[in-house]
Amino acid sequence: MKTAIALGAVVALSFAGIANAGGNIAQYEVTITNITKGVKFTPFIAAAHNSTLSIFEIGATASDEVAQIAEAGNIAPLQAVLDTSGAVYGSNSTAGLLLPGDSVSLELTTPVYAVWWSRLSLAAMLLPTNDTFVSLNGVRLPRHGSVSYLANAYDAGSEPNDELCVNVPGPTCGGEGYSPAVDGEGYVYPAPGTHGEGDLGVGEFGWSGPVAKVTVTRMH
Repeated sequence: MKTAIALGAVVALSFAGIANAGGNIAQYEVTITNITKGVKFTPFIAAAHNSTLSIFEIGATASDEVAQIAEAGNIAPLQAVLDTSGAVYGSNSTAGLLLPGDSVSLELTTPVYAVWWSRLSLAAMLLPTNDTFVSLNGVRLPRHGSVSYLANAYDAGSEPNDELCVNVPGPTCGGEGYSPAVDGEGYVYPAPGTHGEGDLGVGEFGWSGPVAKVTVTRMH
């Protein structure tokens, strides 16, 4: 069963109005590289935030907003939640598909005084899959210089992994995206990769281990 993302407590715990606080601004460049052989990524949503926010929890039911990303690549619902959360200092997104071996960059900002506890979260759908997304969930932003992370793929557990094109959106399959009336395993777990069932072949669309490299650089 898909549920709404639980950020009410996050707002209550955060500093009121912190996203609009005055003072100096720390600026970050976030570069995401697709390190898979044949998988594409939908547009990314990314946010700089404090440690009270988490966009998903392994072993727990995915929020409706995360399921929208994992099944259809739709970042708008999560963007709306992040933009109204007092835990978030700034958010940004990319456009278009990110192909294997390619990179895309975006910028994020935080108040300088928040650099000591600032975190980064981001997410995008893997294509072609039923409900798999790549994510970093609350990793630390660097106080200075650069840091790189390897991002893993997660199954949202919100749709069965039949790997049939009729149930997989995107340019490869062109099937159905978000299906709120259909449930999968019911919890988020590390995605094991393409199984070669249905219409998707392991040789072309399989992966093992991390699927993206994310480099974060403090610019100012």
